[in-house]
Amino acid sequence: MTIHFGTDGWRAVISDTFTFNNLRVVTQAIADAVVSEYWVKQVKSDTQPNLRRMVVGYDTRFLSDRYAQEVARVLAANGFTVFLAHSDSPTPAISYAVRHSNSIAGVMITASHNAPRYNGLKLKSMLGNSALPEQCRRVEVYINDNEERARGPNLMDYDQAREVGLIQRFNPLEAYFTHLHTLINSDVIAENPQRFVVDSMYGSGRGVIKTFLHGTGCEINEIRGEMNPGFGGVHPEPIARYLGPLAGAISTGMGNFGLATDGDADRIGAMDERGNFIDPHKIMALALKYLVEKRNMSGAVVRTVSTTRMVDRLAKRYGLKIYETPVGFNHIADYMMSEDVLIGGEESGGISFKGHIPEGDGPLMGLLLVEMIAAYQSTLYEMVENLLVEVGPAVYERKDIRLSHPVSKVAMSQYLTQHVPTEIGGEMINEVSSMDGVKYILADDSWLLIRPSGTEPVLRVYAEGRTPQMVKDLLAYGEVVAQNVV
Repeated sequence: MTIHFGTDGWRAVISDTFTFNNLRVVTQAIADAVVSEYWVKQVKSDTQPNLRRMVVGYDTRFLSDRYAQEVARVLAANGFTVFLAHSDSPTPAISYAVRHSNSIAGVMITASHNAPRYNGLKLKSMLGNSALPEQCRRVEVYINDNEERARGPNLMDYDQAREVGLIQRFNPLEAYFTHLHTLINSDVIAENPQRFVVDSMYGSGRGVIKTFLHGTGCEINEIRGEMNPGFGGVHPEPIARYLGPLAGAISTGMGNFGLATDGDADRIGAMDERGNFIDPHKIMALALKYLVEKRNMSGAVVRTVSTTRMVDRLAKRYGLKIYETPVGFNHIADYMMSEDVLIGGEESGGISFKGHIPEGDGPLMGLLLVEMIAAYQSTLYEMVENLLVEVGPAVYERKDIRLSHPVSKVAMSQYLTQHVPTEIGGEMINEVSSMDGVKYILADDSWLLIRPSGTEPVLRVYAEGRTPQMVKDLLAYGEVVAQNVV
């Protein structure tokens, strides 16, 4: 059995590789890794966690609740006191519970925004962030070591573990909501209550935003909030192609704008009153503008290499540091744990800001959008239009090009850095970055990023331009590159 942890845990097809037996094996390796001195040394913290306490949560996917119980049984058999969520919960709520309960680690059963046939496991470190790459590698070492020694997982009867207190059921939303009230100004929302739609996409963010805003006067209509482990046959990812039901709800008058969270609610998407999809690039830029101009907050701005440069222009205006990272929120979290960061985010919708855990949080950013609309006494459409006038225009598109065979990142980087075009779309190439793939930054601040997938024969092409035509030209150049490397 070969199990590898990616940037955010382990994912596999249910009943193929993601089985109860394999999950127990992985959980035993986690238990072994967590008790090692190596685990604690990887995270800098002022507090000493309880080395024998862990948190386990799960989403709405097929068998997620059963999988979570099996994780809890293995951890209990290894002497951990396990706080097991009593129902499906957002990943950020479970991550916050790890830090709030002073636990050594946490496990979230989810495959996030992946297709319904997948399930997975996200491993959380003591600060609520995703486990560091070094910690994940240690888990893989124990998986292999236990297999070589024919050492199976320890397993305790669930009822017995409950009886002796090694498994304790809890509601992670209580502490999470208390914490969110320190980050979201519900008084501002109550002074100008909004009428909007929440699309939970059948994920574990269902009911969260509506419950938090209870008593503020907001009228919230939630769609796709019932239990549906198949997610209605679509990927529970809050991007335009999967948000037809949200557009329909807005067009029929159910709300003046819409918010959408993914399968485990660590990502955010939005839609204005005209049915226009508001992508995470614009959400992050709007949030940065609001936090600085309305809340008078400061700190560094961190974004991934595939995220809008609108935030760069805003950071420059405000005199804030800007950091660029490889793709993956774990890289943003590194800065959030070591520096004074105001906001960090990525193009896929994971965004967080100062005072919160180093983790993307869909409900948090959705609530901040509600606060912003209430504070500005404006529509979401008008807010975006004003943003684009100030720091735009910015048109973004991503295209995944399937190749006939896999291409190594090293070979692709060498090709792209050795064959830099003089110009694209009439704009000169000003800068070339090879941080994660290769990125061409043009004279007008448009950019093209080309990254080969590490798991499949796919070339990921990201483009942001000042006009739709520039984006077409950038993507067309990506197509040329794909043809040349076949």
